[in-house]
Amino acid sequence: MPSVVLDFYEKPGCINNRKQRSILEGAGFQLRVHNLLTHPWQADELRAFFTELPLPQWFNPSAPRIKQERIKPFLLTETQALSAMLEDPLLIRRPLIQCGAIKGAGFDLNQWLPLLSAAPDVLPKVPEDIEQCPRSLKQPGSPPS
Repeated sequence: MPSVVLDFYEKPGCINNRKQRSILEGAGFQLRVHNLLTHPWQADELRAFFTELPLPQWFNPSAPRIKQERIKPFLLTETQALSAMLEDPLLIRRPLIQCGAIKGAGFDLNQWLPLLSAAPDVLPKVPEDIEQCPRSLKQPGSPPS
């Protein structure tokens, strides 16, 4: 039986995106991995990934411009938010995942499991912090990872 193919848009080198890919593959998905930072996004294409989310959750809270409060998602209109993300893809919450017309932002294994014809024998354990950048959890003065 053919596996379900997901398009997985990630930031290359992201520790959590690597863990997320492993979890999805362990559940039985086949992934086509894309570079979220270099994909030629259009506003309407990008907007379709955020249908179920409030606007502030479209953003990657670990993005430098968010952490420095140079971008305040809760103050932006939809058009401003998309424009900022097109200009600086680090702002985009990741991963972006697509299966045909179904799209989502962020990592929620339960969103994708119903697409499998058979449930995995053993569900992979999903860490609670799977979306929070481990580098942002380090204390000041910690060596870089």
